[in-house]
Amino acid sequence: MSVEILDGSTVRSFVEDERAFNSSVDGRFAALDADHDGLLTYAEMAGELMSLRVLERHFGVDEAAVAPEELGALYRGLFARFDRDGSGMVDRHEFRAEMKEVMLGVANGLGFLPVQMVLDEGSFLKVAVDRELAKAA
Repeated sequence: MSVEILDGSTVRSFVEDERAFNSSVDGRFAALDADHDGLLTYAEMAGELMSLRVLERHFGVDEAAVAPEELGALYRGLFARFDRDGSGMVDRHEFRAEMKEVMLGVANGLGFLPVQMVLDEGSFLKVAVDRELAKAA
C-alpha cells in the first residue's frame, strides 16, 4: 500500500492508453482465470467481487449484518454487469469493457481536483498513478 495523489485525468489517461490499460486488465483476468480456459465463471470472480466490500466501502453497511442470500444477490448482480451477453461466463472482451466503464466512472467521480488516496500495489489506480509518474520523469 502507498499513499498517492491522483485526479480524474490520471485515471482517464490510463484508460485511453489502450496498450497499457489492456495489459493491466488482461493480467488481472489471467490471475482470476483459475482453469486457464479464457473465461471467468462466477466462482472464479466471486473472491474478487467480494474483496470490493461494496456495501461497507460505499454505503457504510457491515456485510456481516446482511443476510447471505442478499449478499449473494448483490455479487451475482455485479457479475452480471461483466457478463454482458448473459452466457454465465465472462470473456476477456467483456471483462475489458466493464473495467473500462468502471475506471471511467472512477475518473468522473474523482473530477479534476487532486485527491490523496491509499492504494494497493498492483491495483488499477496504482498502475495509473505509476504510469503518470513514469511519463513525467
